[in-house]
Amino acid sequence: MAVPARFREQVTGVCGNRLVLTYNAFDNDSLWLYPEHVWETVRDQVMGLSSFNPGHRALQRRLVGSAAPVEPDASCRLQIPQTLRQVAGLEKRVTLMGLGSKFEIWNEEILNKSRFEQPMDEPTDEISQLVI
Repeated sequence: MAVPARFREQVTGVCGNRLVLTYNAFDNDSLWLYPEHVWETVRDQVMGLSSFNPGHRALQRRLVGSAAPVEPDASCRLQIPQTLRQVAGLEKRVTLMGLGSKFEIWNEEILNKSRFEQPMDEPTDEISQLVI
């Protein structure tokens, strides 16, 4: 996947090409891409949740257990691991969305369908306090 030109300076300058890719904690159809220094904060907060809570364990496995470091090549392209591509349904047309301190990577068709169909649920107190 090629990083769009409008995001290249952020990827190369702000995070020095050091990124971490993982599953989206809330949507099965997308991935999250973090600058490494932001990811470390998220990882520490997620791992700080009680592992005695089944929901927390599931979140820890999904985010931390599946995280993969990635670096853009000289042409600012990212190689997304096969397992992450399959779960997110990434095929030919992929969308990279900048969302504050992270990016979301979506199959373009799935994103367009889900953008207006998904209701907004209230997060739990513990999760809403995370820097996800």
